[in-house]
Amino acid sequence: MMNNKSIVIKAKNYNWEGVEKKEYKTDTQNFKDIHRVSLLGDDISELNFQTRYFEIAPGGYSSLEMHRHPHSVVIIRGSGTLLLENDVHELGIYDTIFIAPDTIHQFHADKNEPLGFICIVDRYRDKPRIPDDETINRRITSIEVLNKLRK
Repeated sequence: MMNNKSIVIKAKNYNWEGVEKKEYKTDTQNFKDIHRVSLLGDDISELNFQTRYFEIAPGGYSSLEMHRHPHSVVIIRGSGTLLLENDVHELGIYDTIFIAPDTIHQFHADKNEPLGFICIVDRYRDKPRIPDDETINRRITSIEVLNKLRK
């Protein structure tokens, strides 16, 4: 018998029953064609983390950002690329990523298909910081990354 707080959220075609798609962010505009779904953690006080699904439409990208908290990410749909400081990583289904604290990063759905991923973060965490031009110029030396990043 299941504990009455335990839940199962059924999914079909990257949509979860009873869970709404939300705007990616509302305080910045440095992203394109991305939305998020908060799957677990927002309303479950027993969890010390949040499990979210992000999906980027073809041609879209997440914000270029950094923060003190780490991320755990698993690609579950499509393919794309990840800018991770001075490296560009090709991403495919089931690739798994650890984003260390204070690492500049950005996801791109640049392979003519959606890029969808599960992202797990601490429930209580700092807000993302958008690196300014000085930080980018000091830390990013890769021409490939500089040509691809979107601010």
